Amino acid sequence: MKLVKIEEKDAGRLAPLAADFRVRLKKFRGIESVPDKKAGKTEIIEFLRAGFPVYAAEENGDLIGYIVCRIDEPCLWVEHFFVSEEHRGKGVGTLLFAKAEELAAKMGEDTVYNFVHPNNETMIRFLRSRGYTVLNMIEIRKPYKGEKTSTTVKVGNEVFDY
Repeated sequence: MKLVKIEEKDAGRLAPLAADFRVRLKKFRGIESVPDKKAGKTEIIEFLRAGFPVYAAEENGDLIGYIVCRIDEPCLWVEHFFVSEEHRGKGVGTLLFAKAEELAAKMGEDTVYNFVHPNNETMIRFLRSRGYTVLNMIEIRKPYKGEKTSTTVKVGNEVFDY
């Protein structure tokens, strides 16, 4: 397995993973969808044209995971982080995330910032295993018209619908 820097010419190869990433995110919100490879390619190209560093893990010529970083100095944010289902737990995520941490360190930073869906227990466990334990911010909004929440989350002394 090796790490490769993605360029615009590689966007089509990365598109299936980007499409699968979007399907997974929607699933966290209870939405079933199908992968849209064209939209995945477009999104990767947009990231690259905006100057976001994009890296992928490659094994036997296949891309098996990727990370998209947004540099908003002095911070480095992970915009996308995805490993194909069959390659999870095999060090792919560690390889990719180490690259993000390396980029942050080159900027003189000690951390990488991550937006994580609260239902993404796999990502939360991964980040905790790497020493990420500080909850930095939360997003609060009004319920959508007709939205039904299924649980609650306590932050400090406040309880929020989720």
